[in-house]
Amino acid sequence: MRDTLVVFMPGSSRQQLARALNTAYADGLLSQNTLAHRLDLLFGSRLIDPAGLVGDLARRVPRRAWYETIADTIIAVARSINLRANAPSAPRPKLLALDWEGGQDELVLGREASCDVVLSDPCVSRRHARLLFRDGNWVIQDLRSTNGTTVNDVRVGRCQLRAGDRIRLGDERLTID
Repeated sequence: MRDTLVVFMPGSSRQQLARALNTAYADGLLSQNTLAHRLDLLFGSRLIDPAGLVGDLARRVPRRAWYETIADTIIAVARSINLRANAPSAPRPKLLALDWEGGQDELVLGREASCDVVLSDPCVSRRHARLLFRDGNWVIQDLRSTNGTTVNDVRVGRCQLRAGDRIRLGDERLTID
């Protein structure tokens, strides 16, 4: 059983990214060609890197008083001192865009080039997991991978997925959309 406060609709993450791209275009941050290219990447691919699509878009923030800027700098330095110096930063999760209409009934995820979703991380097995579409739902099944499969930080052998679920295959992190 899942305890979630937020319910995600399938495709909602992609729609949010599309709104961010359209807003950036309206604000003059993107050209029409760049907008079209990024929308093609967003809706034409199963595996989506949100940081690659909108990570370079920054909106202006209101100017703040000099003393607020100094206080924020001091707080940031104090926090960085408390962090471990060599702690690796976790990679940002990518979106895994699934067809919730039943257009495809099986996907294989792994490092092997013949997989439907190819993940390059060396901790991902050649054929790591299988996604099955059954009765309007996607189910993930671990294919006896070396490093396992987790859904929302719980190791699973087989599990029904919902939009917004976070899955991890080896060190690769994906969010279901």
